[in-house]
Amino acid sequence: MNVSKFGKKLAVPSGIGQLMDDLGAAQSQGQEVLMLGGGNPAHIPEVHRRLRQSLAALLADGNRFEHAVGTYGPPEGSAEFLEAVAHLLRGRFGWDIGRHNIALTNGSQLAFFILFNLFAGDYEDGTKKKILLPVIPEYIGYCDVGLTHDFFAARRPTIEFIDEYMFKYHIDFDRLEVAADIGAICVSRPTNPTGNVLTNAEMERLNELAQTKGIPLIIDSAYGMPFPNIVFIEARPLWNENTIVCMSLSKVGLPGVRTGLVIARPQIIEMVARVNAVTSLAPNGVGPALLTDLVHSGRIIDLAHEVIQPFYRCKMQEVVRQIHEYFDGIDYRVHQPEGAFFVWLWFRNLPITSQQLYERLKQRHVLVVPGQHFFPGLTEPWSHTNECLRVNYAQDPEVVSAGIQIIAEEVKRAYDAG
Repeated sequence: MNVSKFGKKLAVPSGIGQLMDDLGAAQSQGQEVLMLGGGNPAHIPEVHRRLRQSLAALLADGNRFEHAVGTYGPPEGSAEFLEAVAHLLRGRFGWDIGRHNIALTNGSQLAFFILFNLFAGDYEDGTKKKILLPVIPEYIGYCDVGLTHDFFAARRPTIEFIDEYMFKYHIDFDRLEVAADIGAICVSRPTNPTGNVLTNAEMERLNELAQTKGIPLIIDSAYGMPFPNIVFIEARPLWNENTIVCMSLSKVGLPGVRTGLVIARPQIIEMVARVNAVTSLAPNGVGPALLTDLVHSGRIIDLAHEVIQPFYRCKMQEVVRQIHEYFDGIDYRVHQPEGAFFVWLWFRNLPITSQQLYERLKQRHVLVVPGQHFFPGLTEPWSHTNECLRVNYAQDPEVVSAGIQIIAEEVKRAYDAG
């Protein structure tokens, strides 16, 4: 079928498409699948209990329920929820914002589609701009959202070896040039796929660079502060008039309600709302209605700090223990897990590609995400891109343990075959 450039750019196989296809297939197949790919959060009993309480309260208030499900909201999202978010961030972090600094989108994936194409691509003066990813690997979902080709500029990290098995990526500021063709800088914090949390000093330097160049610094905080706050080290949130902070309700435990948040200066929020109106009329109202009271009271932060973060910290510690046990004798490294709910495995000099390893694991009903999809904008050859896997450890303990054992077996088999 002959389709437009838009169709050839977006309606084609992609890394994020493969990830979501795997997730859907795992849910529909009758056979057992060890789902260590995708970004599904864990089903945390205490979180679900709080959400059921919120749902019961919403159902008990007929007017609120009917408004949430039976009425289009404004294109920037529920005013009540936006006020609650602004109130929370002013009170807890001192951010000088109101509801006109916030817009909702139907999931944070749509937020990045909008923001990236606002600041990168073809300009009316004939110039072309890109999104700078100052440290890769980066989120697989960024790769294909640009409406033009050659959309990203990316920089390889420096690698700090922490001990025999742990390492950490850092921004290589010595090589970080922000050229005239950069429209915005973007980082995820914690980083998906690695669990890396950029240091406070790194964030401040990026902020200074962005302000000097007069371009936005976009911070993807889907796993970060203030909620769900899946961060295991000390880190300060950052916002000012030059930053755009993107958040999500998914990792709080509500991926099905597809609600992303964009926090920025009012001019940017107005543009996001206008694109919302064109692409989807208005954002989903159910997620905001469920969480308005939790957000306005600040209990959402307590839930994140007291329940969500400790839950994932325990799971992280256990999966690292299992990796060290099952991977004994393998030349492996683990990125120091500082946040989110992934481990990033690096098999140095792996004789097969990460895609081939992914296919072998899939044959054994273990789904992970091969590493090569996490390097958008990298133009120089780097063998590292084919030596890594992202593993989601949010699932039930027996699923994660069984999957880690099978990964170890397949990696050993690959090394032994040379």
